[in-house]
Amino acid sequence: MIRTLLLAVSAASALDAQTLSAYQIFRTAGRIVIDGKVDEPAWKQAPSVGDFHFNWWTAGEKEQTIAKLLWDDEYLYASYYCHDKHIAADVVEHRGPVSRDDSVEIFLSPNPAKLRNYYGFEMNVIGTTLNHLRADWYTGPRYWDPEGVQLRTSLPEGRVKQDAPEDDHWILEIAIPLKTFEKDAAHTPPQEGDMWRLNLNRAGGKTNAQYSTWSPVTTPKPNFHVPEQFGEVRFVNRPPK
Repeated sequence: MIRTLLLAVSAASALDAQTLSAYQIFRTAGRIVIDGKVDEPAWKQAPSVGDFHFNWWTAGEKEQTIAKLLWDDEYLYASYYCHDKHIAADVVEHRGPVSRDDSVEIFLSPNPAKLRNYYGFEMNVIGTTLNHLRADWYTGPRYWDPEGVQLRTSLPEGRVKQDAPEDDHWILEIAIPLKTFEKDAAHTPPQEGDMWRLNLNRAGGKTNAQYSTWSPVTTPKPNFHVPEQFGEVRFVNRPPK
């Protein structure tokens, strides 16, 4: 009993001592077209969030993700460049279990005082989505589709994708209307210095099944639904230099 209590206290202390990932979200320097290419100057200027963490790694290749975030008066933008030698996806039905495929996610908590009010966007490499909302004010269905979200990948969307020898990487872009978060965010659009909590996640598909996150997660088994371990992002009202 005492040993169990000590272990629990130790785990809690480790969580409290954890340094959350942090990032500045700059205003975009120009127009962004959601086309799965990330070739605009604005994306090239934007800094990467940094390496993803393979919290539950046991074997296999750790294939990194280069993720970036930007914003303007209408949208929050996220891009993912996923190094991947084994690209596969077969979930084509809307709101299907996309995390079984090669996929990425963004989970956002726009009000740091209410971390458990968070929005989830899960997207596989062929553009299938599963979006959810968990908030104390929300009484609708768990899965929902906010208006105006734009999404594109670098692969043909809606087509089953199997492993291929030429697989090397894939790209996904998403633009989420900031009005989606108006019930929780202090300001929409954000103001200089506004802080949100979020995490960027990736599931590695079938051949090399890996799970990675931008902000580290310490759960024993893969679990992206841990808002207490979302990283901290602050909005900067200027383009990156």
